[in-house]
Amino acid sequence: MGLFGSSPKVVIVEANASLAEIYKVRLELIGYKVYSAYDGEEALRVIEKERPNLVLLDLMVPKIAGDQILATMRANEWGKNIKVYIISNLNEADAPAGLRDQGIEGYSVKANLANDQIDQIVNNILRPA
Repeated sequence: MGLFGSSPKVVIVEANASLAEIYKVRLELIGYKVYSAYDGEEALRVIEKERPNLVLLDLMVPKIAGDQILATMRANEWGKNIKVYIISNLNEADAPAGLRDQGIEGYSVKANLANDQIDQIVNNILRPA
Protein backbone atom coordinates (compact mmCIF):
# COMPACT_ATOMS: atom_id res chain seq x y z
CA MET A 1 0.00 0.00 0.00
CA GLY A 2 3.01 2.29 0.22
CA LEU A 3 3.96 5.04 2.56
CA PHE A 4 0.62 6.85 2.64
CA GLY A 5 -1.57 3.81 3.21
CA SER A 6 -3.49 4.79 0.10
CA SER A 7 -2.87 6.82 -3.02
CA PRO A 8 -1.24 10.20 -2.42
CA LYS A 9 -3.58 13.10 -3.19
CA VAL A 10 -2.70 15.89 -5.58
CA VAL A 11 -4.71 19.06 -6.17
CA ILE A 12 -4.15 20.77 -9.53
CA VAL A 13 -4.92 24.48 -9.50
CA GLU A 14 -5.00 25.48 -13.15
CA ALA A 15 -7.23 27.95 -14.99
CA ASN A 16 -6.83 26.09 -18.29
CA ALA A 17 -9.25 23.18 -17.93
CA SER A 18 -7.82 21.18 -20.83
CA LEU A 19 -4.29 21.43 -19.41
CA ALA A 20 -5.55 20.49 -15.95
CA GLU A 21 -7.23 17.45 -17.49
CA ILE A 22 -3.99 16.34 -19.20
CA TYR A 23 -2.12 16.55 -15.90
CA LYS A 24 -4.96 14.80 -14.06
CA VAL A 25 -5.12 11.86 -16.48
CA ARG A 26 -1.34 11.42 -16.44
CA LEU A 27 -1.11 11.49 -12.66
CA GLU A 28 -4.05 9.14 -12.20
CA LEU A 29 -2.38 6.66 -14.55
CA ILE A 30 0.64 6.50 -12.23
CA GLY A 31 -1.47 6.04 -9.12
CA TYR A 32 -2.33 9.43 -7.66
CA LYS A 33 -5.77 10.62 -6.56
CA VAL A 34 -6.25 13.93 -8.31
CA TYR A 35 -8.59 16.87 -7.79
CA SER A 36 -8.76 19.92 -10.05
CA ALA A 37 -9.70 23.52 -9.28
CA TYR A 38 -9.98 26.23 -11.92
CA ASP A 39 -10.03 29.35 -9.75
CA GLY A 40 -8.62 30.45 -6.42
CA GLU A 41 -11.80 30.21 -4.36
CA GLU A 42 -12.46 26.66 -5.53
CA ALA A 43 -8.78 25.82 -4.95
CA LEU A 44 -8.84 26.83 -1.29
CA ARG A 45 -12.09 24.93 -0.70
CA VAL A 46 -10.73 21.74 -2.26
CA ILE A 47 -7.33 22.00 -0.55
CA GLU A 48 -8.86 22.58 2.88
CA LYS A 49 -11.30 19.70 2.40
CA GLU A 50 -8.94 17.11 0.91
CA ARG A 51 -5.65 18.04 2.65
CA PRO A 52 -3.61 16.78 -0.32
CA ASN A 53 0.00 15.63 -0.19
CA LEU A 54 0.84 18.10 -2.96
CA VAL A 55 -0.67 21.12 -4.71
CA LEU A 56 0.36 21.94 -8.28
CA LEU A 57 -0.29 25.67 -8.30
CA ASP A 58 -0.75 27.99 -11.26
CA LEU A 59 -0.17 31.64 -10.31
CA MET A 60 -2.58 33.16 -12.84
CA VAL A 61 -5.97 31.85 -11.79
CA PRO A 62 -9.23 33.83 -11.49
CA LYS A 63 -10.74 35.19 -8.25
CA ILE A 64 -7.72 34.59 -5.97
CA ALA A 65 -4.24 34.62 -7.50
CA GLY A 66 -1.83 31.76 -6.88
CA ASP A 67 0.50 33.71 -4.61
CA GLN A 68 -2.49 34.57 -2.42
CA ILE A 69 -3.63 30.93 -2.38
CA LEU A 70 -0.17 29.99 -1.14
CA ALA A 71 -0.16 32.75 1.48
CA THR A 72 -3.60 31.66 2.71
CA MET A 73 -2.50 28.04 2.97
CA ARG A 74 0.61 28.98 4.93
CA ALA A 75 -1.41 31.17 7.31
CA ASN A 76 -3.73 28.28 8.25
CA GLU A 77 -3.08 25.17 10.30
CA TRP A 78 -4.61 22.93 7.59
CA GLY A 79 -2.39 24.31 4.84
CA LYS A 80 0.89 25.24 6.36
CA ASN A 81 2.62 21.89 5.81
CA ILE A 82 1.13 20.92 2.43
CA LYS A 83 3.75 20.68 -0.31
CA VAL A 84 3.31 23.18 -3.17
CA TYR A 85 4.93 23.13 -6.59
CA ILE A 86 4.36 26.13 -8.83
CA ILE A 87 3.68 25.82 -12.55
CA SER A 88 3.20 29.17 -14.25
CA ASN A 89 3.27 31.03 -17.55
CA LEU A 90 5.52 33.55 -15.81
CA ASN A 91 9.25 33.17 -15.45
CA GLU A 92 10.09 33.03 -11.76
CA ALA A 93 11.84 36.40 -12.02
CA ASP A 94 8.52 37.95 -13.09
CA ALA A 95 6.42 36.15 -10.49
CA PRO A 96 5.35 37.77 -7.21
CA ALA A 97 8.29 38.07 -4.84
CA GLY A 98 8.66 35.88 -1.79
CA LEU A 99 7.24 32.60 -3.12
CA ARG A 100 10.36 30.67 -2.09
CA ASP A 101 10.11 32.13 1.42
CA GLN A 102 6.73 30.45 1.81
CA GLY A 103 8.19 27.02 1.25
CA ILE A 104 7.66 25.71 -2.25
CA GLU A 105 9.09 22.48 -3.64
CA GLY A 106 10.01 24.08 -6.94
CA TYR A 107 8.92 26.20 -9.88
CA SER A 108 8.41 25.38 -13.56
CA VAL A 109 7.44 27.52 -16.53
CA LYS A 110 4.61 25.90 -18.50
CA ALA A 111 6.17 26.55 -21.88
CA ASN A 112 9.26 24.59 -20.81
CA LEU A 113 7.34 21.68 -19.31
CA ALA A 114 6.73 18.54 -21.33
CA ASN A 115 3.67 16.55 -20.26
CA ASP A 116 5.73 13.62 -19.06
CA GLN A 117 7.78 15.89 -16.81
CA ILE A 118 4.73 16.42 -14.61
CA ASP A 119 4.95 12.71 -13.71
CA GLN A 120 8.62 13.04 -12.77
CA ILE A 121 8.10 16.20 -10.74
CA VAL A 122 5.28 14.69 -8.69
CA ASN A 123 7.09 11.37 -8.20
CA ASN A 124 10.26 13.15 -7.11
CA ILE A 125 8.33 15.05 -4.44
CA LEU A 126 5.94 12.35 -3.22
CA ARG A 127 7.83 9.13 -4.02
CA PRO A 128 11.49 10.03 -3.63
CA ALA A 129 13.85 7.14 -4.29
